Amino acid sequence: MFVGAQVSLYPMTDGFVDVILGSLRALDPWRDRLRIETDDISTLIVGPPEVLFPALRDLFAEAASTGHHVVLRATLSRGCPGEPDDPICRTGALANPSEPLETRQDAALEALAATADTGQHAAAQFSLYVMGAGDHMLEIMGCIDFLKRSGTFDRSKNFCTRLSGDAGPVFATLQQAFCRFGPPNGHVTIDLTVSANSPTGT
Repeated sequence: MFVGAQVSLYPMTDGFVDVILGSLRALDPWRDRLRIETDDISTLIVGPPEVLFPALRDLFAEAASTGHHVVLRATLSRGCPGEPDDPICRTGALANPSEPLETRQDAALEALAATADTGQHAAAQFSLYVMGAGDHMLEIMGCIDFLKRSGTFDRSKNFCTRLSGDAGPVFATLQQAFCRFGPPNGHVTIDLTVSANSPTGT
């Protein structure tokens, strides 16, 4: 399987270069378990979701800790049929879709309950896309039900769901949505925007 994210970080400051380069240091503890490739548009981060999401959390939290308005944009994908399998992506974190949705929702909530706070607030909106065979809407609605009980659910918006709270639980919620819903061997993607320190405060 191939699991990864194309990530771009946007600090709203004249000193954006320092913020971006400084924030990338937050990935250092994860680099031995990830493949990271950067160009002038985005950074590709490849690796298992149980490493990928904490790494994204730390990248975002480090940028947000500057106090500047920062936005992280990412497209996450697992199981894309156009990508070759990559041994670095081996994981046991993906749920068995033969388990009832209720069982997977409860497991996701249990994982969230064990998540530590970072001290950094995050506002996020994302869309989950479950592709391939099977009832994709059942999986998406099951995910939405989980989100509404997650403690990070803010509100539903057109085409997406808004989350709000500490960056730790917010990124953990995203990880559970990515791993617990949709077939483990199927193609699942997330379109994600995360913001901190917005001058609008909403």
